[in-house]
Amino acid sequence: MGNLIKAEFRKTLTLKAWWALMIPAVVFAFVFALFWGRITNDFSDFLGRSDTRELTEALGISTGQLPVGLLALGHGINIGTMIPIIFGVFALAGEYTKKTITTTFLTAPNRVSALSAKMITYVAWGAIYGVIIVAAASLGTVITVDSERLPTAGQWLGVLGAGVLATVLATLFGIGVGAVWRSVVGSIITLTIWMLVVENVLVFVSFGAWDITWLGGVLPNGTVNGIVGAIGAEAFGAAGVKVPGLQDETAWALQYAAGAPGAFSWWASALIFFGWTMIFFLAGWAVNQKKDIT
Repeated sequence: MGNLIKAEFRKTLTLKAWWALMIPAVVFAFVFALFWGRITNDFSDFLGRSDTRELTEALGISTGQLPVGLLALGHGINIGTMIPIIFGVFALAGEYTKKTITTTFLTAPNRVSALSAKMITYVAWGAIYGVIIVAAASLGTVITVDSERLPTAGQWLGVLGAGVLATVLATLFGIGVGAVWRSVVGSIITLTIWMLVVENVLVFVSFGAWDITWLGGVLPNGTVNGIVGAIGAEAFGAAGVKVPGLQDETAWALQYAAGAPGAFSWWASALIFFGWTMIFFLAGWAVNQKKDIT
């Protein structure tokens, strides 16, 4: 197994995908954190002064102490997490596209070993992406958010852990989708349209038309975003244990500001997205156990 893992790392490092995708991951995380940091730094203008006053009174803090930096971090990390999903697609779908999957399977003792080595390798890559994406989003947040409104050291460590967990699961999710589809282009186009367009439209329409606040908390994009975003929502009393008396509309707006509309809590989002990951990953595993590679 050790030799297979080394081979997977060497295979990945000889290709340009890992660093070519790292560039947009850093840029997107930094720019979105920068943008949302500027918007939410003056939180009263963003949410409304009456809602802000009600919220700060319930939390027992002043407006200037609200950790709005968590909102910027959530959006920056969440948009950056799309890149590890795309990177994961290349794990198997890329090998089918380049016709190298035959060599991969034939040089391993069996397909279970080959796929296990690939999974371990890409878990490590997902963690690397997570650390770098959190660092880029943190830089954008520090630049735009006032120091008294930045997260505490404990909150920052929590975001780092949640960010790494999100990118690891996102990478495995991408592997699963790519393994089932076995097409890099098809998988990436489908995932991008679904996660960035279709799902967001569904969440907004369901909330605006039918007052459904929870839909984003169960769909794939919403749940992977909720792993980090719900930490910010929870800090404002809009997820997890909610602030008493907080209106559903205000809570949803706070969740949206944190990048996790509909999220129940960070750990619930992690569990639900883990379920989505396992559905596609195990389906891809099953498909590739029987796939003819000749």
